[in-house]
Amino acid sequence: MGEVSEPRWLDDDQQQTWLAVAALMTRLPAALDAQLQRDSQLSHFEYQVLAGLSMAPERTLRMSALAAFAEGSLPRLSQVVAKMEKRGWVRRTPDPADGRFTLAILTDAGWDKLVPAAPGHVAEARRLVFDPLTKAQQRQLRDIARRIMRVIDPADPCLSSGPPGEEPRPRP
Repeated sequence: MGEVSEPRWLDDDQQQTWLAVAALMTRLPAALDAQLQRDSQLSHFEYQVLAGLSMAPERTLRMSALAAFAEGSLPRLSQVVAKMEKRGWVRRTPDPADGRFTLAILTDAGWDKLVPAAPGHVAEARRLVFDPLTKAQQRQLRDIARRIMRVIDPADPCLSSGPPGEEPRPRP
């Protein structure tokens, strides 16, 4: 029988860091979601979908690229987009370049829903994330988040500095 190795336990400092990160991962999305629900009757995920489309060329993305941008699975995105389609905010159509794919298109009504929601969302993101940090800490946070994301998923869209749907750009 092979020898069972002892787990690499976190030291006290790492444990405190992990507890802080775990709390942040839980509470920040909930706080952003609460603000959007209260002020705009949108979930954070719905906002991300609308925002992703708004930043894309011609306000159009393949559903797979939109799911990656919004950090959701394709089935979850399909369900949310179906609801948005009923509200007239998004339209779906086969991709003329490759019919195996579906395009999501932000409608004028979807744009009209997003535009008044954006200032409150940005203000809340600024209040919760940016205002407590110095410019140097903001850059450090970005670099730390990207470093961790490279381990989790090297192809994640957050590693790209371009608009949604673009391929991630390698860093120098």
